[in-house]
Amino acid sequence: MPKPNAGSLRERVAFDARSEIDDGYGNTVAGDFEERFQCRAEFRSRGGSEAVMAARLEGRNTFGVYVRSSSQSRRLTTDWRMRDVRAGTVYAVIAVDIITDPAWVYLTVQSGVAA
Repeated sequence: MPKPNAGSLRERVAFDARSEIDDGYGNTVAGDFEERFQCRAEFRSRGGSEAVMAARLEGRNTFGVYVRSSSQSRRLTTDWRMRDVRAGTVYAVIAVDIITDPAWVYLTVQSGVAA
């Protein structure tokens, strides 16, 4: 699979993480999602496997997403969510690969599931 280039980063995505709220007893609890940063991305279909085909039957779409590696994108974890800025679709971050290629962060994301 060829690596993305600057011309293939056609989508604008935002990444949100949950805020931490003081519960009044010295503890923190997870609050609402807050936008942390936006960047350009390339979406790639994840077609072909039985798990992906079964997810489509349940109304889920699974994509592989490339974003440039940066200090912000290397902080991504599966606790975050991704939003397509133009379409407004919200994706749960299923997996994050920051190791394989130092220039790119590869995400597996899925729509139609709780983020």
